[in-house]
Amino acid sequence: MDTFSAFSSIDYQSIRAKTPAETAIKRLSGIGEVLSGLDIATIHSQNDTARALRTLDTADKCIRMILTEFKSERTKDVIREATRLIDSIELARDEISGLHHASGLPS
Repeated sequence: MDTFSAFSSIDYQSIRAKTPAETAIKRLSGIGEVLSGLDIATIHSQNDTARALRTLDTADKCIRMILTEFKSERTKDVIREATRLIDSIELARDEISGLHHASGLPS
């Protein structure tokens, strides 16, 4: 999947949302789609590690921006989806750090 096509679908889906909270959920779902393409098993080098961590950091920043943008429209669903994604990002970071240390890759 082309990375940018995933981002363009986020905007298209957001336009069609009926409420601000639905827009936030659709954007968060788009970030989840992008993250689901991240395969930790394909990390073999320091460059792979750096790329994966940049992807996770960017996703985390996007989630926090969405939470800020939709501060007054936060619903339980928005908070639940954002929390799920942030928790998944933290788990992935921990896995990548474990791989990094286990493989003996230089820092």
